[in-house]
Amino acid sequence: MADIIDYNIKGSDMQIVEIELDPGEGVRAEAGAMLYMNKDIEMETSTGGGLFKGFKRAFTGESFFITTFLNNGSSKEKVAFSAPYPGNIIPIQLDNCGGKFICQKDSFLCAANGIEVEVEFTKKLGAGFFGREGFILQRLEGNGLAFVHAGGTIIERELKSGEVLRVDTGCLVGFETSVDYDVQFIGGFKNALFGKEGLFLTRLTGPGKVYLQSLPLSKMAERIFAAVGSRTGEGRGDRGNMGGNIGAGIAGGILGSMFGDDN
Repeated sequence: MADIIDYNIKGSDMQIVEIELDPGEGVRAEAGAMLYMNKDIEMETSTGGGLFKGFKRAFTGESFFITTFLNNGSSKEKVAFSAPYPGNIIPIQLDNCGGKFICQKDSFLCAANGIEVEVEFTKKLGAGFFGREGFILQRLEGNGLAFVHAGGTIIERELKSGEVLRVDTGCLVGFETSVDYDVQFIGGFKNALFGKEGLFLTRLTGPGKVYLQSLPLSKMAERIFAAVGSRTGEGRGDRGNMGGNIGAGIAGGILGSMFGDDN
């Protein structure tokens, strides 16, 4: 039986979740997620149930250890956890999901004491080989509150029975166990050669609730890597080329503003 906890999500682009614990209550969190805590909150870092539990979490991309924050005082105390990159925190009431929720690896932030983070293997080879999440997802299991984090804007969709939604594979955050999950080939020579959406899409079939994210960490990392790579290339190249690139950029900016005013 998971602890019943109160919470408050603060912020917009870089959110935190502040959790209020009654005496004796606790919350479990990914190692390193804690932002602040009151004086009577005590930390207990462990594997959360033996070496096998630790290895299972590491297998899903989480840390080997998990930290439990317990209120050992005589009054209500607060502890807060921060998101690791820009985005939003999603509260998941597992009681409303049949006690289970499937989410992408690395998305777990924290949960009421008593919630388990388990390994969830995709049931279909297509999803395993071609989905960006691979064979391994996370399954949050229990009867209380859990919190996951996702990048950018969060979209919540309630799929009807038989309703199909096709999603960029990296933009899927999580879904209820009633939703069927598979990966579908886009098809078409031009799509495969020139399209930047990837060769495969995630196919979700209702009924059930799904959560999507507008800016997954993988896309943000790709953009940062590309920007850093281009600047490094400029540093190694001819200085004259650098000046030309800067000039072209300024000219392009001016033209862009001119044409933008007409729209």
